[in-house]
Amino acid sequence: MSVTYPADPMCTRDSLAAELRALGLRSGETILVHSSLSSLGWVCGGPVAVVLALLDVLGDDGTLVVPTHSGDISDPEGWQNPPVPEAWWADIRASMPPYDPHTTPTRGVGVIPEIVRNWPGAVRSAHPQTSFAAVGPHAAAIVDSHALDCQLGERSPLARLEEVGTRILLLGAGFESCTAFHLAEYRIPAPQTNNSFAVMTPQGRSWITVRDTSITADRFGDLGMAFEKECPVVPGKVGAAEARFFSLTDAVAYAVAWLAEQRPYTAAST
Repeated sequence: MSVTYPADPMCTRDSLAAELRALGLRSGETILVHSSLSSLGWVCGGPVAVVLALLDVLGDDGTLVVPTHSGDISDPEGWQNPPVPEAWWADIRASMPPYDPHTTPTRGVGVIPEIVRNWPGAVRSAHPQTSFAAVGPHAAAIVDSHALDCQLGERSPLARLEEVGTRILLLGAGFESCTAFHLAEYRIPAPQTNNSFAVMTPQGRSWITVRDTSITADRFGDLGMAFEKECPVVPGKVGAAEARFFSLTDAVAYAVAWLAEQRPYTAAST
């Protein structure tokens, strides 16, 4: 009988920390991490070891931020993966549990953010769909005041991260996952849309609808390829994963110009 071993390399907390330092991660800084655990190879300790390695490098003065999105708290009319029968929509809107930053699980952002949101001392922002969680001395200031009608714009943690000079680490994730590009969408002409979700209010659970900028990751891969050709992006390997490390401010500024030219909004497109 043949034996199948895990894929190389074997990663440990210490080996990951060493490779993160070699990539340029520094003690005391604030970083936004988009990640894919499976891309790293076999990790001794799984996602907990990855988080420990990141915190080891950042030290007591550094702050770790991750997307903890939960896009399933949304109007079922727009669901595609999978869609649900129209006959269910009203009941879903009436009965969906409201967003709770302490208990609502993440969706579609990988297992590492799920570990971070449950980490001792972690805090999480208030948006039911596009929250961020953070650990470290700047965590509360970054996630505070995330407006319900601003998924990823000026009143979201992304803008607070820009203010403190955050760098972005793509750890086995592609530019399609780069949430900072969405901040650029709020700075150029863009369509508006209704956005609905379940929240807790002083009066209890409520299903509400707000107006917000319509966001999409369409062509973010192309945008990322152009960005790394023209701006400082540090490439490297962490475990088996391709990693990229770059300034959030640079990414947003480049995306504003690129999206306006390469993916312009016109009224006819809405």
